[in-house]
Amino acid sequence: MTFKEKTDILIVDDRPENLIALEALLENPELNIVKASSGNEALGLVLEYDFALILLDVQMPEMDGYETAKLMQGIKRSKSVPIIFLTAISKEQKYLLSGYEAGAVDFLFKPIEPIILMSKVKIFLALYNQKRLINEQSLELKQKVEELLIVKKELEKTNIILQDLSSLDGLTGIPNRRHFDDFVDKEWRNAIRERTPLSFVMIDIDHFKPYNDNYGHQAGDECLKLVGRVLKEASKRPRDLIARYGGEEFIAVLSDTDANAAMVVAERLRLSIKDLNMPHEYSPVAKIVTVSMGVAGGVPAQDSLYGSFITMADKALYQAKEEGRNQIKLFTN
Repeated sequence: MTFKEKTDILIVDDRPENLIALEALLENPELNIVKASSGNEALGLVLEYDFALILLDVQMPEMDGYETAKLMQGIKRSKSVPIIFLTAISKEQKYLLSGYEAGAVDFLFKPIEPIILMSKVKIFLALYNQKRLINEQSLELKQKVEELLIVKKELEKTNIILQDLSSLDGLTGIPNRRHFDDFVDKEWRNAIRERTPLSFVMIDIDHFKPYNDNYGHQAGDECLKLVGRVLKEASKRPRDLIARYGGEEFIAVLSDTDANAAMVVAERLRLSIKDLNMPHEYSPVAKIVTVSMGVAGGVPAQDSLYGSFITMADKALYQAKEEGRNQIKLFTN
């Protein structure tokens, strides 16, 4: 049998010669034999050691083996430690039953046969080492589970970050077209189900090409970033969505909002960009960056597609551009 470390065994007997004889029989470099000459001493030792086995003499003064064993059963550290009683008294059933009731797992009768002693000791030591191995494996498994839970949490955080990155526009940091499509699909179906209005506001930066051509692409990118951020801040309701639709176009989705209310929101968005006073010397509309907007909204018809409302908002935007820009137009049939 191979041990990773010495295994503790307790032998208890009030006669020193018996302790010496037992120690000699059990001598093994893999075992640590701990001796006690009384029940009280044995109870003190079980608080200090994790014994694999206890060999306990029955006939002892002051406190016999049965009393000692019962007290050991009440101590958490020694509760599950197997006890083999050593006795020279009768092998009658009543004495054996008293021993088993006290917590014994086996008996050895004096004079002790060395072969029988070692055979039984090996069995209980094998069980102890098997139990210790299971505990170690259980601990390792617990640690691995904890490590996996940590990895799982990190993966969940990473997935959230990746999901956010995949749903945000790389330049402006606001929702992108992909996120817009997912969002509108849900809101559109909800509006049909609940019979509530839904509105769209198409937003286009006026004369962005000459801005980009004359101020440079880097300045153009900064302009897009600022416009995106300001539009998002000006859209005050958490349920509404501001997304980059493509190029210099943005789009607002206003849930539970009819076309007239959407016009009010659109005007607030338009003024938020105008109030930036961002210079645009190459715009024939104004000397600052401005936006044109098209609005369409209403209660979606059953089995209709949200693309129909976007088309309407786009037509209204086209009208706003045709009529001089820096203004809002509402789609009308």
